[in-house]
Amino acid sequence: MPAILVSNSLHFPANFLEKIETQFRRMNAFSSKLNRTVPCFSSLHEKNRSFSVSRSCKFGRNKKSTVDLKNRKGWIHFVGIGGCGLSALAMLALKQGFEVSGSDIVWSSYMDGLKEAGAGLHIGHSVTNIQGNNGSRFPNAVVVSSAIPQDNVEILHAKSVGVPVYKRDYWLAKLTENYNLIAVSGSHGKSTTASMLAYVLKAMGDDLTAIVGAPVPQFADGSIILGSGQNFVLEADEYDGCFLGLSPSVAIVTNLDWEHVDIFQDEEAVKNVFRRFLKQIKTDGSLVLCGDSFLLLLSILIHLFSTLDEVESNVLELKSGISLFSYWESSPGAYALLDQTKQVTGSEYSSGLMANSSSDICGNSYRIITYGISSKNEWHAKSVRPNSQGGSDYILCSRGCPLADISLQLPGIHNVLNSLAVIATVLTLMGDQRHLHESIDCVKLHLHKFMGVSRRFEKIGKINGCHIYNDYAHHPTEVRAVLQAARQRFPDKTLLAVFQPHTYSRLVAMKDDFAAAFDDADQVVVTAVYAARETNYWNVSGRDLAASITRPSSEYIPSLGDVVDRLVHQISNDPHREIVILTLGAGDITTVGPKLLHELQNRIQSVNS
Repeated sequence: MPAILVSNSLHFPANFLEKIETQFRRMNAFSSKLNRTVPCFSSLHEKNRSFSVSRSCKFGRNKKSTVDLKNRKGWIHFVGIGGCGLSALAMLALKQGFEVSGSDIVWSSYMDGLKEAGAGLHIGHSVTNIQGNNGSRFPNAVVVSSAIPQDNVEILHAKSVGVPVYKRDYWLAKLTENYNLIAVSGSHGKSTTASMLAYVLKAMGDDLTAIVGAPVPQFADGSIILGSGQNFVLEADEYDGCFLGLSPSVAIVTNLDWEHVDIFQDEEAVKNVFRRFLKQIKTDGSLVLCGDSFLLLLSILIHLFSTLDEVESNVLELKSGISLFSYWESSPGAYALLDQTKQVTGSEYSSGLMANSSSDICGNSYRIITYGISSKNEWHAKSVRPNSQGGSDYILCSRGCPLADISLQLPGIHNVLNSLAVIATVLTLMGDQRHLHESIDCVKLHLHKFMGVSRRFEKIGKINGCHIYNDYAHHPTEVRAVLQAARQRFPDKTLLAVFQPHTYSRLVAMKDDFAAAFDDADQVVVTAVYAARETNYWNVSGRDLAASITRPSSEYIPSLGDVVDRLVHQISNDPHREIVILTLGAGDITTVGPKLLHELQNRIQSVNS
């Protein structure tokens, strides 16, 4: 490894060099992570069959649909309608003019908008949910979430009376087959990238259709856009191989990481399903992929150390380098998907259609466009720095040539990368290079106006010196990224993270990675595990994670109600202390922020009255 040269004239932040040394020491540990597996995965997967639909299930694959998708006629029933994926499909069907009903075991916030839009919703699963006119009428089709077991009573009854039953992946394939599909995939960042892309395209005048797996405040219909144009932006989910039925004209891969451990045994299994997805790209289509590998980012960091001239700007770039290093340290990146194809530079990627050298990657020919922080990418960011809005600014470059200053409202290196994916995709769709600068100016204007996605660093409220935010982060990479973003926006405030682990399988597989992901926090509270549909065969708990976090200080408070009480007491003792409360997780941790804000407001009112 080249020697790292640091200018003696620089004044680094406290423990900055210590953090760098820690990250370099973790390098040796990094390679061992690539072979992680869930203990006794195979047997436990069999025991947990109730929380995923087997991919071997042939729901409706060999049947002709009786739903007229072209003329938008018929009744569609969605089983598992309370989830983010199926609720979006149900909303789109409603907006298209279909009669829609659905069921789930509990009410979710996603169902509120569906009820207002006219969907018939049921809590609990029953044969009566798919019977109309006193049992004489049935849906034209039943669409099933990946989370629903095959022996669900509604599925069995639908099949018994001849109603076609479709898994979500097949339904998405039929829904998008006549569109110019832009499929946004990746282990992390799909929702933000897909919504950012759809927002920018619509603002530029594209009458597109879009489905995102989370509500977007700037979308009139929550998580969807319904248009009459040919472009369809879709958040393409790898869970249960859902994206394998798609045929995208443009596929985006934001990153690659070991996620959904209940489905994928290890990182190699994740790679394999993404490689299968790349085979689905249409001939003459495009793959837009983050080209930053772990080693490339390491070389960036080394370069920053050895080329320090201007103190202030380079310290900012060094901070960005450390954040990048931390963000990718636990992930091999989407770059790993190119390990069986021709390794070329960004400029060569853009020279035209490239036939892959390995049939394991793709049998078609498609153009590969890379983006990232490294100048090896066709589209890359230079001089990433915080801005006065709490977001990030950077210089957009193409093949090393600066083209524009980009300003985002969203903080974090991960959102810089998301915006680069959007820029690369929009310019790929436009195709005409004669008006490149005008196109970039238009894209940058709308990127700056984009305000983000619900539950992604979402502000709940502020009271005195206390800022309350919520984020969906439930994976070590996501936790690390959002804490880096929070530290960027609030560099001088105390940062307290409340983390609810999501599923036992994920916690047992990634406990050590979670323990190392909270470095940017000043205090951590770990709650009980949100089990979702799992049973705790592993005998693991949030207490185990709290005990594993060596820095910062951490404690285990299993009950969300007790967490609220503790925070109210802590903040009320020093109400003007500048502190950021960040609740993290994919479960019902969302209730903590609003309850905390409400209780603090009541305290203030009682004191003032």
